[in-house]
Amino acid sequence: MTDRCPGRDAPHLAVIGAGPAGLAAALAAAARGVRVTLLDAEPEAGGQFYRQPAAALRARRPQALHHQWRTFARLRHGLARHIAAGRVRHAREHHVWFAERAPDGGFTVHALTGPGRGDPAEVRADAVLLATGGHETVLPFPGWTLPGVVTAGGAQAMLKAGLVTSGNTAVVAGTGPLLLPVATGLAAAGVDVRALVESADPGALPRQARALAAQPGKLAEGALYAGQLLRHRVRVLTRHTVVEAHGTERLEAVTVAALDAGGRTRPGTARRIACATLAVGHGMLPHTDLADALGCRLAGPAVHADDEQRTDVPGVWAAGECTGVGGAALSLAEGHIAGRSAAARLLGAPPGPDAWPEAARTRARLRAFSAVLDAVYTPPPGWGERVTDATVVCRCEEVTAGAIRASVRELGAGDVRTVKLLTRAGMGWCQGRMCAPAVAGLAGCAFTPSRRPFARPVPLGVLARAGEDAGGDGGRAEDQGEGDGRAAGAGG
Repeated sequence: MTDRCPGRDAPHLAVIGAGPAGLAAALAAAARGVRVTLLDAEPEAGGQFYRQPAAALRARRPQALHHQWRTFARLRHGLARHIAAGRVRHAREHHVWFAERAPDGGFTVHALTGPGRGDPAEVRADAVLLATGGHETVLPFPGWTLPGVVTAGGAQAMLKAGLVTSGNTAVVAGTGPLLLPVATGLAAAGVDVRALVESADPGALPRQARALAAQPGKLAEGALYAGQLLRHRVRVLTRHTVVEAHGTERLEAVTVAALDAGGRTRPGTARRIACATLAVGHGMLPHTDLADALGCRLAGPAVHADDEQRTDVPGVWAAGECTGVGGAALSLAEGHIAGRSAAARLLGAPPGPDAWPEAARTRARLRAFSAVLDAVYTPPPGWGERVTDATVVCRCEEVTAGAIRASVRELGAGDVRTVKLLTRAGMGWCQGRMCAPAVAGLAGCAFTPSRRPFARPVPLGVLARAGEDAGGDGGRAEDQGEGDGRAAGAGG
């Protein structure tokens, strides 16, 4: 494919999210003659997976924090080349809070910029590609609000972006493949990782031999992590869970215990491990706020997308973790397909059924592999029984497990929304993104993604001026732009 520099009248695609899926999509679309604006909340592209140290830290070997650095280097080089050629505009530090169909039939993407995230910006495009990623799930337990208890992804982000850790001793706990790079990354940085506590039984993986055999690279990756854990003498406790975190001013220790087949703690197995940091995570959920605002259909907790990564809303594509959590490699394949599909359809040349055979095969294999991991790495069914009534579940509103249980037992709440109305659980700053799965579990009802009007908090003044023409006191309307992609005034 020969790269073409699109003219000002070429179709314009807004890609929201500059992680693996967004980068792959932007590069694929730009290479086929479509103008692309790549919007992302971070100052540099890469997302959580390819997060890099701040430039001011002058890291000598940032690649040491990644095991797929060469792939990212190729993506970064491709992005720089497209930006220099005027094919891609990289809108850095644009916190997208809403996307909507514009009166002219295109789309308007609303974002906040500036040091205080209070300056409005609007990008108008012919189509939108959502690559908004996912967010972590953490199930509560006594002591989980102590300083020193962080999410697994948070610990990883601190290390990758800031080259810092929250303590020199750590326990990594929860469930899911993310625990492996977090534990090995902390250990390689000099942290004494005293245990990796995994509630699932990875011994169940060999029973899925067919899906595993189709991904030899993933098996090699797992073996690499196992070797690193062994080299750093990290104790691995499978079928175990954190029962309680202990401390006064901050975390001092955790109690872990073995689990039986029903996910309940086995009597007599509790042990106390001293540590300054507990990095805990129980999987991830897709970010679907923008898709929901656009009217896209959800399939369970994820955005529904067809074989071209199109949503059921014309002009809207979705790729990566927002369509189902499956890792960076799957996100790259989906992003590539989405970018090519969007370009073809915007240019009036609908792709044939075999337009991207290799990417489609990769996507199919990785989705099958992800399904296996999803079946194995699930939170233990008895986790709610270990949450005491005094345990805070919704940290924003300080709602306890006892209040949630009382809303069901005494007031008849039967769903998350009713619990929210009766207890305020989920009404705080995060709008239930952190606590909703736990609230659903404790209330004994099904978890469904909450419908939120906006993807992030937005000042009322910005909301009142949204959609006004550029100039005066109105919001700034942007299109393709030039230079490094920063909106006028976005940097202060």
